[in-house]
Amino acid sequence: MSVCAHLAPLEHELLDGGYAERFRGRPWSQNCREWVYFDCALDREALRRRHGLDDCVRDHEHLGTHDGAEAGFVCSVHDDAVLGVHPTVRSAATPVHR
Repeated sequence: MSVCAHLAPLEHELLDGGYAERFRGRPWSQNCREWVYFDCALDREALRRRHGLDDCVRDHEHLGTHDGAEAGFVCSVHDDAVLGVHPTVRSAATPVHR
């Protein structure tokens, strides 16, 4: 399964770029359909500009205390997401995708 058409170009770009997929599926609840986590940090501002993401694609970030930290994009129409490592917890070795 892949993410919706609103996020698919970004998903394919990350896969084609060789970024490791850390998780794919429904991580939280019924409000999540297909969420894909990549082993990189996402420069959301640069990616939003370059991809011309629709208004239904919202910035998302979660700084969990015990359940991980993530940042990326969620489609409010299809409940799909493309996410990466939260920039505040990424190591110096974690790449940033712009």
